[in-house]
Amino acid sequence: MQTTKHWQQRIGNQRDWVWRGWQTRYTYLRATHSSRTPLILLHGFGTSIEHWRHNLPVLSQKHTVYALDLLGFGASRKANADYTVSLWVEQVHDFWQTFIRRPVVLVGNSIGSLVCLTLAATYPEMVEGIVMLSLPDVSLRQEMISPMLRSLVTSLENLVASPPLLKNLFKILRRRPFIRSWAAIAYENKAVITEELLEILSAPAYDEGAEQTFCTLFRAVRQPGFAPPAKEVLPKLNIPMLLIWGRQDRMVPPNLAPMFAQLNPNIKLVEIEPAGHCPHDECPEQFNLILLDWLEENNRADKQAEARSTSDIPSQERNCI
Repeated sequence: MQTTKHWQQRIGNQRDWVWRGWQTRYTYLRATHSSRTPLILLHGFGTSIEHWRHNLPVLSQKHTVYALDLLGFGASRKANADYTVSLWVEQVHDFWQTFIRRPVVLVGNSIGSLVCLTLAATYPEMVEGIVMLSLPDVSLRQEMISPMLRSLVTSLENLVASPPLLKNLFKILRRRPFIRSWAAIAYENKAVITEELLEILSAPAYDEGAEQTFCTLFRAVRQPGFAPPAKEVLPKLNIPMLLIWGRQDRMVPPNLAPMFAQLNPNIKLVEIEPAGHCPHDECPEQFNLILLDWLEENNRADKQAEARSTSDIPSQERNCI
């Protein structure tokens, strides 16, 4: 996407919010004269609010949009905390109670989509619909490894997970050449891996506490209680759901997409090609259009349902409403 504005000018009105004693960051852009459902955008692992820089200005033309840096990421505090999806669920719910207090549509990429899914199951009163990009399911991790190799993989991970080794590894991984290599795996179109993107991905890794947070997160994601299984939560939801997947995703297998879509008739699956793990950033024009069309489609469906409901009321009663 070609633009002359610096990314700081494209991500809205940034604010600090102290949550449970920790400094966190959020941003917002208010739609002018719009009563449409607000959106909350939740980034993926290792990214931040800035990852939505191509989406916030467009989406906010019709919807008021909020985006958060989850605790431990972006410009939010690199806290010494027990990181789980449930912790981020509580952060987003408390934010919603503090600043919004009306039903929203949640939009998340990767781990952010897992937070959206868990929020919808935990606090249904706040969620009108969810949009999930490259939805991971940590419960399927072991299932995708051969039984003969599971013990070996676990042993190797336990060795690497020792704090001294992880801290030294982190000092290497946060360097620009390694971040560029990681981005080359996450993105199918290498042309979008710009200096701007590398700056956005690398800067938080130099914050105070970033090394310790990396070690804690590395160990946390391997624990059974880190997140509820997506395959168990999806069938229980009775809200509109949009599942978006890049066909060239090399981080979360694309073959999970149709499997997840079959778990609930409320799920609409859209696969984007060519695109990798972050279709909102790699193909922003296409993603923005898909999302806005889906939101409009569900808005029309809600109005039609409301009209049918009203028409079922006897005329004498309807006049009294």
